[in-house]
Amino acid sequence: MPPRSAPAFIVLHSEDNIAVAARNAPTGTTVEVGGTTIASREPIDLGHKVATRAIKRGSPVRKFGQTIGFASTDIPVGAWVHTQNCEAGPLSLDYAHATETPVDPTPIHGRTFQGYRRHDGRAGTRNYIAVISTVNCSAFTSRLICQALTPDILAQFPNVDGVVPIVHKHGCAMQYGGEDHLQLTRTLAGFAKHANIGAYLLVGLGCETGQASFLAESEGLHQIEIPGVAKPKLPLILNMQEEGGIRKTVAHGVSILRDMLPEANKVHREPIPVSEIILGTNCGGSDGNSGVTANPALGYASDLLVAHGAASVLAETPEIYGGEHTLTRRAISREVGEKLVERIHWWEKYTAMFGAEINNNPSVGNKKGGLTTIYEKSLGAIAKGGTTALRGVYHYAEPIKSKGFLIMDTPGYDPTSVTGLVAGGCNMVVFTTGRGSCFGCKPVPSIKVATNTPMYERMIEDMDINAGVILDGATIEDVGREIFERIIAVASGEHTKSEAQGVGDDEFAPWAIGPTL
Repeated sequence: MPPRSAPAFIVLHSEDNIAVAARNAPTGTTVEVGGTTIASREPIDLGHKVATRAIKRGSPVRKFGQTIGFASTDIPVGAWVHTQNCEAGPLSLDYAHATETPVDPTPIHGRTFQGYRRHDGRAGTRNYIAVISTVNCSAFTSRLICQALTPDILAQFPNVDGVVPIVHKHGCAMQYGGEDHLQLTRTLAGFAKHANIGAYLLVGLGCETGQASFLAESEGLHQIEIPGVAKPKLPLILNMQEEGGIRKTVAHGVSILRDMLPEANKVHREPIPVSEIILGTNCGGSDGNSGVTANPALGYASDLLVAHGAASVLAETPEIYGGEHTLTRRAISREVGEKLVERIHWWEKYTAMFGAEINNNPSVGNKKGGLTTIYEKSLGAIAKGGTTALRGVYHYAEPIKSKGFLIMDTPGYDPTSVTGLVAGGCNMVVFTTGRGSCFGCKPVPSIKVATNTPMYERMIEDMDINAGVILDGATIEDVGREIFERIIAVASGEHTKSEAQGVGDDEFAPWAIGPTL
């Protein structure tokens, strides 16, 4: 139970006309606003909103000091504010590019984590061998190869975290050399080249559009060397049709991996500056307190990483929609701000092609957790990005080469979003959730942060950090520092809850943007 001193409702901004429930509040629960005591007219569940002022039909509903929607009917003081009386309407946003660019935080030097230094200088937080399927037709075979490397075999190589199958449902029935083909190629190459991958094997069927030879040649994968070997002595590509079918491909693949294991095992953890962490941030199964607790706490940790010279990457463009004006103001230049707006406009056109809308959100679970409109969800999600200057906007799975606060254009669907972040080079992921998303993404560890205590306690085997303590009086800064320290600990080898359960073999989900032919 929360301490008695903890308020039942939280007012986030002086301009807001709602308050957010910090716990389940029965009818008559009070909140103090501007010296006036307001009582709820009906029960307000955790994460949901109560009107602190009368809101006339058509007037803005405000949270975080921003418009999150418009009253679809007159809303009296003390009423529950949700989908029955609030809806998303058109916004007129002033992007004001680069007009409020923050001053760089005071640099922090000297902090390190225990990571893997690769032969080309990159920094890894894990050491996996990957079997990468070029097409769904070779996915099962790729899994069989990995399954043959049993725990007793892997136990002989303690510096190898495991063998992970990178399998998916795509790879064919797309335009050769088209946007889909090139994006899938970029994504697969991003995993092959990832600092958390010590060695890899490509497995294809042989007749697919997404040829392994195209992947290797266009992305330079044939030039990558196995650590400790001057030139790769083993073939990096197996085609099932050339090998003679599943059984022969598996046998050949297993023999290759057995030879890779001793080489991959030669690396050891060593001190690496925190500046070489590339953090991917994501939120899934969000609730009305995501933007109150976990996301701003993660934003504080993001700011600490940026101060240490690292990179922190915000994603999920459809969940920036309606709040992008708060980011364009923080951009280091008009060009950076306009690149984000261009991505927003692309999404508007893309969704319209299919008769959908970019604001087809929140989900069923989000609404049960108190999120009413995409604007509310976006403004809360953006908090993961902290307060520092926006220094770059990347396309999906594009290699991340900058430091500081960045954005990658990804869908809001969690597995696809994180797949793009990892392909871009993120070597750590922090994933916030209010409803209880159970997520992991090999080869990168994923720290899960709960937005509220009831869910954290209910799903304690899956949640790493409880940001719900903020609703009980803890500060965002305290939880933000806890997240920052956990990032360093996990980057140094501490297992997350998802890793302890072996989660992560099924979350590789590359974004297919074109038609299936």
